[in-house]
Amino acid sequence: MIRMAAVLFVVTWLAGCATAPAFQYQIPDLALKAPEAASGYTEKPGWVAKRFMVAAANPLATDAGYQVLKAGGSAIDAAIATQMVLMLVEPQSSGIGGGAFLMHFDGTTVKAFDGRETAPAAATDKLFQTADGKAMGFYDGVVGGRSVGVPGVLRMLELAHKQYGKLPWATLFTPAIKLADEGFAVSPRLAALLKAEQHLKQDATAAAYFYDRNGNSWQAGHILKNPELANVLREIANGGADAFYKGRIARDIEAKVKGHPINPGGLTAADIAGYQAKVREPICSDYKAWTVCGMPPPSSGGIAIAQMLGILENRDIGAFAPNDGALNAAAVHLFSEAGRLAYADRSRYVADTDFVPLPGNSPKPLLDKKYLAGRAALITDKSMGIAKPGTPPGINVAWGQDTSPELPSTSHISIVDGNGNAISMTTTIEDAFGSRQMVRGFLLNNELTDFSFDSADANGPIANRVQGGKRPRSSMAPTFVFEKGTKNLILSTGSPGGSAIINYVAKVLVGMMDWGLNVQQAISLPNFGSRNGPTELEQGRVSDALVEQLKAKGHNVRVMEQTSGLQGIMRINIHGEQMWFGGADPRREGIVKGD
Repeated sequence: MIRMAAVLFVVTWLAGCATAPAFQYQIPDLALKAPEAASGYTEKPGWVAKRFMVAAANPLATDAGYQVLKAGGSAIDAAIATQMVLMLVEPQSSGIGGGAFLMHFDGTTVKAFDGRETAPAAATDKLFQTADGKAMGFYDGVVGGRSVGVPGVLRMLELAHKQYGKLPWATLFTPAIKLADEGFAVSPRLAALLKAEQHLKQDATAAAYFYDRNGNSWQAGHILKNPELANVLREIANGGADAFYKGRIARDIEAKVKGHPINPGGLTAADIAGYQAKVREPICSDYKAWTVCGMPPPSSGGIAIAQMLGILENRDIGAFAPNDGALNAAAVHLFSEAGRLAYADRSRYVADTDFVPLPGNSPKPLLDKKYLAGRAALITDKSMGIAKPGTPPGINVAWGQDTSPELPSTSHISIVDGNGNAISMTTTIEDAFGSRQMVRGFLLNNELTDFSFDSADANGPIANRVQGGKRPRSSMAPTFVFEKGTKNLILSTGSPGGSAIINYVAKVLVGMMDWGLNVQQAISLPNFGSRNGPTELEQGRVSDALVEQLKAKGHNVRVMEQTSGLQGIMRINIHGEQMWFGGADPRREGIVKGD
């Protein structure tokens, strides 16, 4: 069992009822109160429950999932309700105009549900290039219709609900519909992002919703209603995902994308109608006493984290645990070097495997123990600076170096229900406010900018280049941890954060498995690591001494904001009784709730 540090929380839970009540959603009092301040860092205590639990990025979203579980709903049921409310209260990060990856555990089997957006059928590898073949400026690609991929969230959730749902599909939209109709308080995080936003006002529909008549963004606490989105959700509740993918909503999306005055895109209603969510094999690998399962391609998260752990298994990072939350320079060095090696392989080899094969046509060569031991042997007492990709067994194609930036506006949900089911779901519209295009109350993604803007280099074609129907590579890393050799779920976790997601999630895993921290303590650790560039340390959370110690090891140190949004639920033992303990990121507005 996991070594537990001192538990600093009050145990509270409500006794379960013999029979679950029918789902009658009640808008909580906090709907008209903005949650805690979203800027800076606010300590979170951790939460305990006995039967079920929800961790999400906004209190209203967490409460919606909680009420579904209390009414006897499954983890998938709660995920649907939580996601729909997140779209309303955290529109900058996720929604039905975007995509998601979801890991599901039913007590026996782990499945990976792929709801990643796809490129329009007519898209080519020149999509983000100028007439002379050079990559265009990033925001020249983002803002407008060009960057919009086929949304995948609803098809994925529908597919998962058909397999694992307990409550009727339509009822799960009730919380978001009621909040959209009756109003909710703008949160400090949303207010801050709106105030800083430069592009959203260019879209008249978005400007009318997010700003007042004088062009001022809504302040925290303003009561915001979205009746147009409420009507869209009623259509989807009554007609299933087809109401989104095969009707007037799809036609409205096409018109919006194609009608952009200066940056139109090629997405069509036919592209939307043809979208398919997929069930894929998870990436599972052993690490010491645990088995870690993550998302397969088109996400790079599962492979990269498994590589980092496989490399660190050859080094004794457990000997360098933080001291009262202060990071050890030796640990940061090992973790960052492992990250450099994993990100180098990620950039060269990982993309949508329906289009681009992995080395050996399988994740196995990249996760081969001997291969990772060889990669670990490259780590010395001095930083390698920029790591080169390795040559895993089975590689038979030369790939170029990817150039996609992948930005961090995303959200994560972790849920366990009373019947032993669990989900870990990371959901996104990519950049904050996506493509800045609003249709019928929701924002459209800019996910196509997760492709490489360049299509080839001197080494060959780039694996993550744009191709029609292809899914852009992601770093999203919804993750489960099990006791090795058993079906005992120990942890569900994940984070937003763009390409830094891999480091954020790996930090929590190392904190829990190597340093004996509970999930809240691991989440609250300063963020750190390397994406095969500078060694990045979280601003305001690290000492000057740590910076100097790393520089002495040859690190190019960059102290910067690293606003993760980690959520996690772990199994703990309190006085011989199995309980759930949930953690939420102090850097954002999320909470955990359970019984």
